[in-house]
Amino acid sequence: MTSSAREPLGQRPELLRMSRIGKTFGGQVVALNDLSLSVQQGDFISLLGPSGCGKSTALRLIANLIQPTAGSIEWQGGQGEGDLGVVFQEPTLMPWARVKDNVWLPFRLRGQSYSSVADKIERALSLVGLQDFKDAFPRELSGGMKMRVSIARALVTRPRLILMDEPFAALDEITRHKLNNDLLSLRESIGCTVIFVTHSVFESVFLSDRIVVMAASPGRVVGELTVDAPYPRSDAFRTSAEYAASASEASAMLVRAMEHAA
Repeated sequence: MTSSAREPLGQRPELLRMSRIGKTFGGQVVALNDLSLSVQQGDFISLLGPSGCGKSTALRLIANLIQPTAGSIEWQGGQGEGDLGVVFQEPTLMPWARVKDNVWLPFRLRGQSYSSVADKIERALSLVGLQDFKDAFPRELSGGMKMRVSIARALVTRPRLILMDEPFAALDEITRHKLNNDLLSLRESIGCTVIFVTHSVFESVFLSDRIVVMAASPGRVVGELTVDAPYPRSDAFRTSAEYAASASEASAMLVRAMEHAA
């Protein structure tokens, strides 16, 4: 992992800043209001909150898929090509393309040939444990394997920041736990920053060093919790007193967030 990711929270270089963000849809629906967030290099941030609090909207704004109604989003040093990877709720794979060609997509969109980036594609598939399935089609894969392909596609460019919008929500609990473990191993390997949207208190505590709690109507930040447990984290962390205490605190913050909804 990068050296900045090993520095204590609050002492890492800033990567991205969202300043007083507002987003209104259709002139009437206020999805976000006055949202500010500083993202530091090496952070693993979970956006935790009830449905309708603007978590996914915040990710779409960072990804430049939509534009804010108010406020600004600034990358420190500017955003370069390949700096951002996105993993959506669904794998969003091309069903007619083989696994390796799905992972090639970010490079293909830049006009880069498969042969010129074949080693990077092989490396990404190896990181997610799918090197033996590179010639398979999505229909031949399980749900968890499809999500691994989506993650490989997001990390193949070695982005500085990966956005993940509830990527494991539709998976069974066993697969979800396994992918949580694998995600932390991947982060350790490539040293990226992650912003992860989830409804799950337990998932947010296991994965994150920062949990940003949001409330709805309008969407806004109402609290933040730091999880001090060191990385890497194993299954033993899930049964620790520290994990239970952090989950209890995050649950209480979430209850308060729901009470704050207008």
